[in-house]
Amino acid sequence: MYNVIKSLKSEFAPVTVHAHCDIPCGIYDPAGAVLAAKTVARMVELITTTEIAGPADHAGRNKVARCIAVKEEHAELVKREVQVIWSDYFKPEHLTKVPDLHDQVWKLLKLASKNKQSVDPAAAAELVAATEAFAKSFAASKA
Repeated sequence: MYNVIKSLKSEFAPVTVHAHCDIPCGIYDPAGAVLAAKTVARMVELITTTEIAGPADHAGRNKVARCIAVKEEHAELVKREVQVIWSDYFKPEHLTKVPDLHDQVWKLLKLASKNKQSVDPAAAAELVAATEAFAKSFAASKA
């Protein structure tokens, strides 16, 4: 009997899910993507300016490793935030106000991926500019 109960517990264990948001709630804001892109740029700056005094400089190596992790996490956050707004908020009628939307989003998502793959200050600056442009397009669609 114990094994049956244990099996049922594991079979029907609660699962945590996250979403924004398939109701739809109507609350969309690209500010999160812009902030995440700025975080990517700042992490790239810290990575490229942190000096490591050698193999024994654990503090320096740890700082760089943490900055890389944050950079990649926030580049992924840019992708997620933009994809949600693009897929859930924008409708065909918005394309009259933002005709290059699909190309803009495609390039922005590629830039976010590039920033996950590299430590490139120019690419990070492009990502910030692209997310800010996306935020302007979002605002234009509401006007």
